[in-house]
Amino acid sequence: MKIEEAEDRGVVVIRIEGDMVGGPAARELTERLREHIGNGKKQFLVDMAGISWMNSSGLGTLMGGLSTVRNAGCSLKLMHVNEKIVNLLRITRLSSLFETFEDEEEALASFNA
Repeated sequence: MKIEEAEDRGVVVIRIEGDMVGGPAARELTERLREHIGNGKKQFLVDMAGISWMNSSGLGTLMGGLSTVRNAGCSLKLMHVNEKIVNLLRITRLSSLFETFEDEEEALASFNA
């Protein structure tokens, strides 16, 4: 799993590529979120366009990231979530926890709405 970050209008955009299956990369995502929170960042947008596969450990990674962000009083949203992952979120009844977007402009604007 490869993670790249950028900032746009005060929102940290995290782009993930590859398989989201847990392991060291999963810990890296959580650590990066904690680092940004420690640096005063409060808004996070995870771009999942590059995710080819996600298993239950990957889902746990997303949930851990969401918990880390929410516990700090911050927000995390998802964009470009493929149909397989949307179905996984529905089946596990976690879809209501994540605000998702198909359009990056709309996602970024939602933080300041």
